[in-house]
Amino acid sequence: MPHEPQPQPPDELDAAAVRTWSSLALAALDRAREDIDAINVYPVADADTGTNLYLTAESADRALDAAGTAASLGQAVRAWAHGALIGARGNSGTILAQLLRGVADVLDDEPAGRGPDRLLAQALTRAAQEAYEAVAHPVEGTMLTVAAAAARAAETAAGAAGAAAGSVADVARAAYDGARAALDDTPRQLAELGRAGVVDAGGCGLVAVLGALWQALSGQEPPAAEAVRGRAAGPVPASVPQQQQRQCDAHDEPDGPAYEVVYLLEAAEEAVAALRGRLDGLGDSLVVVGGDRLWNVHVHVDDPGAAVEAGVVAGRPYRIRITHFGDERRRAARGERAQRAVVAVVPGEGLAGLCAEAGATTVLTPPGRAPDPGELVDAVRRAHAREVVLLPGGADQRAVAAAAAERARADGVRVAVIPTRSAVQGLAALAVHDPEATFDEDVVAMTAAAGATRYAELAVAERQSFTSAGICQAGDVLGLIDGDVAVIGSGLADTAEAVLERMLGSGGELVTLVLGPQAPDALAARLEAYVQHGHLAVDTVVYRGGRHSAPLLIGVE
Repeated sequence: MPHEPQPQPPDELDAAAVRTWSSLALAALDRAREDIDAINVYPVADADTGTNLYLTAESADRALDAAGTAASLGQAVRAWAHGALIGARGNSGTILAQLLRGVADVLDDEPAGRGPDRLLAQALTRAAQEAYEAVAHPVEGTMLTVAAAAARAAETAAGAAGAAAGSVADVARAAYDGARAALDDTPRQLAELGRAGVVDAGGCGLVAVLGALWQALSGQEPPAAEAVRGRAAGPVPASVPQQQQRQCDAHDEPDGPAYEVVYLLEAAEEAVAALRGRLDGLGDSLVVVGGDRLWNVHVHVDDPGAAVEAGVVAGRPYRIRITHFGDERRRAARGERAQRAVVAVVPGEGLAGLCAEAGATTVLTPPGRAPDPGELVDAVRRAHAREVVLLPGGADQRAVAAAAAERARADGVRVAVIPTRSAVQGLAALAVHDPEATFDEDVVAMTAAAGATRYAELAVAERQSFTSAGICQAGDVLGLIDGDVAVIGSGLADTAEAVLERMLGSGGELVTLVLGPQAPDALAARLEAYVQHGHLAVDTVVYRGGRHSAPLLIGVE
């Protein structure tokens, strides 16, 4: 929950004012997030804009708090913007992160001769400019429009203050009023909002943030009734440009991009320029924010693996999140919050896409690295459900999952952790997930399915070592069954067959094969034939695990 804002002398633009602005903005978004979620229809009606803005602001506020009270104005705004960048969620949160970066770019540099009122106006202007530049195809009637209107109003107020005795609080109030007026006009600019009878959700959140700015600098609190202004806007006016109307209609089509892909990226600026072009050809809602070799990438695509691979070409992507839109769109259309959801930790984007298609919210974590509890709590929040079943990706991730579950329960969410020890056990549990059953019945069934699935992993030994199956040499293929080395071989296919023979010796009905990024298709065909030849009653399913996944995962149910 947001911490209590500290008292701040009004009309001073310093580090203390930024800390007050941050805490007030977080509190305002916390109060308004459910209402903002409810009016979220553009670019995707997934009912999470308010939550995404809150989580982004929460990450920014934590980073600002970590900077300490001794931080200068420049240090404070840089920490604030960096926290927003690394914690940005969704389309709206990513744009908010870039707006804060624009503010930081100006407030971090305070040359003589500029009063605080002029400095604030320039900061808001830079913020709007950088946000527009970060979005591949800016659309009017959105959060961007609200930011631009706030900047224009601030510049006008700062110019007037230059001739008269104005103040930085006056500039903040002008920006707030300009943003509110622009927000009211969004349904007449964007057809999708007009048809739904609501204002832009992201713009609504930005108004709350700017109201917090005015409050921090003036000591006056914006009226509570102005927090969310989602009133009916009537039908689409004729003034909406025809091209924009087509863009809005495209978002209503059921065959629009199926996945949201978000990741942090370490890369040079020239590589990011090429990345933008590549991602723009894969999907829409592309927003790339950041700088100084750290970027936050957001895009809606049908091929999440290709979007992640584009990041690999550009640099080093991490904290990768892949979300399937299907269930969110249906719930938003009915105005519902999900009763139950599944959150799955997976080792490769292929598995992430598979689990997301089955309705799970996924956290992509490379083998050998446990996710941060905060990442799992974030995923639980993104699932937007009253009950959540959490599937950790391995035994080493179960403690983290348990810690995340405790934090989520403090938010009022009922959470159960299924003790999965492998991604294939998670797939087995997900296959029997029944949202119509009671929570306890569903958890018991998923736990039983995971427990009834023996799992194996093939890996390549990096050095000579002693194992439970004998001494292995560097380059040997190791077949691990239920976590212990059972087979040492020289080739992937031969070792896999030996592992399958041991696993199927005690029976089985279904074999699941998850191929790593370097495994050839011929391997799957060979193993399917091997199973069919020796075990006629056993079915086989094959999936591609994607980058980061092991050379081969095997599950036997």
